[in-house]
Amino acid sequence: MDDLTTGVPVAIHLETQARQDGDTANYALDVDGQLVQMGGAFYLRYKEVNDETTDPVPVTIKLARNGDVVLTRSAENRLRLHFSNGKRVRAHYQTPMGILPVETVTPMLQVRLRERPFSGEVNVNYDLYAGEQLIGNYKLRLQFTA
Repeated sequence: MDDLTTGVPVAIHLETQARQDGDTANYALDVDGQLVQMGGAFYLRYKEVNDETTDPVPVTIKLARNGDVVLTRSAENRLRLHFSNGKRVRAHYQTPMGILPVETVTPMLQVRLRERPFSGEVNVNYDLYAGEQLIGNYKLRLQFTA
């Protein structure tokens, strides 16, 4: 097996669904990325390209040993969401105007990893709140294969 501490290339398939104010938007992405193991956690890294941004947005998804997942998008607006099964967790959305406190509530979180070939899937259903105000309901489905 490749040395995961130095990183291995992975093929990533990501599907997201966002429900906000009665509207539903679906998004799918197939991209090459890298998987790195540091300590007991795995880090999936890739660059997200879309029509709204001219520069690719670096994205990191941390798969923690305890089963939690942390998603970080490092664009002009830096977003860091923490998902913990069945819990409400504070998150950060940093904009040019300052940091907006947001929270995630994660009613469903599944992470499955396989060794041969090294691959995995991450399924997250979460609700995003600003204070007590519900921003939207989201589903994230991610699959990767080394």
